[in-house]
Parts: sequence; C-alpha cells; structure tokens
Amino acid sequence: MKLITPNQGVNVSIIVPVYNEIKMLPIFHHHLMMVLAQLPTEHIEVIYINDGSSDDSWKSMQKLPCSPHHIQLRCLNLSRNFGKEAAMTAGLDYALGQAIIFLDADLQDPPDLIPQMLIKWREGFDVVNMKRSDRLGESYFKRFCASTYYRLLTTLSDVPLEKDVGDFRLLSRRVVNEIKRLPERNRYMKGILSWPGFIQTTITFARPARVAGDTKWSFIQLVGLGLSGITSFSVKPLRLATWAGGIISCSAFFYALFIVVKTAVFGEDVAGYPTMMLVILLLGGLQLFAIGILGEYIARIFTEAKARPIYIVMDNESSNANEETLKEVKHG
Repeated sequence: MKLITPNQGVNVSIIVPVYNEIKMLPIFHHHLMMVLAQLPTEHIEVIYINDGSSDDSWKSMQKLPCSPHHIQLRCLNLSRNFGKEAAMTAGLDYALGQAIIFLDADLQDPPDLIPQMLIKWREGFDVVNMKRSDRLGESYFKRFCASTYYRLLTTLSDVPLEKDVGDFRLLSRRVVNEIKRLPERNRYMKGILSWPGFIQTTITFARPARVAGDTKWSFIQLVGLGLSGITSFSVKPLRLATWAGGIISCSAFFYALFIVVKTAVFGEDVAGYPTMMLVILLLGGLQLFAIGILGEYIARIFTEAKARPIYIVMDNESSNANEETLKEVKHG
C-alpha cells in the first residue's frame, strides 16, 4: 500500500474504532465534540471505524449530529469484524492529519486530555504516551492480570514498551508514515505503535470506568491478544524452550550416570514405577509446552505467508470532505 500524502489542511486526526457501541456512541460523540469545539484554531477530522458491529452502530454513526465547521466527520464501515488491531490500522491508512490520536468509544480514554496531548506535540514530541495510573471500575483480578502482563511483556519484548500504556496515544505524521511501511498481518498495535521510536513523552491519567455498555473483550480474547503481543515482538520464549531443553537433557544425563554408578557400586535397585511416571509426565508436559510455543510462531508465519488484506472497507462516508482527497485515500 502506498503512503498517502496528508492533507495539509488537516492538523489533527482522531481515530475511534467501534464495535457494538450503540449505547455509547451518542454519549461519546457529544463529549468529544464539546472538547473539540474548544479548539477552533485546529482543522480536525474524526474517523469512526465500524468493525463489523452486529448492532446498529453503523446506522448510529451515520446519524451523528453535524460537527462545528472546523471538524470533519468521517465514517468507515469494514465488511466484517476484523478485530480492533485491523480497525486501528484502517484508521492510520485513512488519516490525513499531522497528528493522529487513538480513542476508544467507551470514554475510558478521556477526550478532555486531547488539548494536553496537542500541547506536547507542538513542543516537538512525536509520540505522546498516555499512562494509566489507575483503572477505575475494574475488578482486582483484572487489574492484577493487566499489571502482570504489561510487566511480563516489557521484560520479554525486544522493543522498548512503556508500562501501563495502551492504544490511547498521539503520533506525529512522520511516525505514522513509518508504521504504514510495516508489512506484517499479525497486528499487535501496542508494539507496532512503539516500534518506530522517535521523541516521546508520557502523560499520566486515571482511567475512568465505563459510562454505559459492557466491555467487548472476554478473558480468553485478552489472553490471545497477550500471546500475540509476546510472540510478535519477542523470540525469548523460543530461547527459553531451547535453554529448558538443554538444561533438562544435561540434568537427565548426569542423573542417569549417577544411577548407573550407584547401582554398579552398591548394588541398589533402580527407582520404581512412581519415579518413572513422574519423570515421564514432567518431560511430556515440557515437550508439549515447547511444541505449543513453536506452534504460535509457525501460525504467525502461516498468516504472513498468505498475505491477505488486513481489512476491507465496505463503505466510506464523510461530511464537509474534500472529495478528491477522499478518492485518493480510497484507492491509494
């Protein structure tokens, strides 16, 4: 996909992936417009991406009220549910601004912080990370799992990642252009957004609870996303399996040698059935674990080899848009 030359008239692009947020969309849009109305000197586009919602989120997008004159509203409708990572990728491909901001439609990424983010961008920062100091409205178990995962990912990843920073962040145009050159189909956006580097700063905020609706991420989906993050940005699990195999093999050799010598010298019987079963089950479990790690990486190689599109846009609607610019984006 070629890089699309940004529209010099658009200063800021705000990307909002949406999946089954029929209850939240009117509330979110009203709140966002109130914040953006305070920035009349900016030329802003808000890009809603409907990620194959099974409710009436797409129809709700089309009925959102007209925005102030300096704000352009655009809506993309993906042909099916490709996942949030794909929806975010679509937003990056279609965004025209010099600064690009990701927001979730559940208001857990507060739009009120956008002015602060733009101030940091104008100070010369290419990336403004939004770090969660607290996760209000979430259970202790979920907060514990999230904290543990981010620390594990930070330790394992080959790319420097900010702890407790999600998708909510600002990127400059030159960072986005580099990200759009990345060809992989397995998109773990938290890692991809961090990969280019550049000049970064961090703003800390307390993440509020949801105003309406429920989270669309099940525990199993979160675990899958976590595995994707680890395997997409680290080969350390493979090295861990290699080292574990080597250590166990060496230990088994020396233990077998010890048993042979002890039996030959002292005439003792070899340990019986319980010990044998314990060793077999332990080695079998470790082998299956190592095979599972290999399978995760091979599955990603398989997906990349097929080279299918990350997403398909079925509908592209806009208000107060430059038609020639939109035509270039749609066919770019």
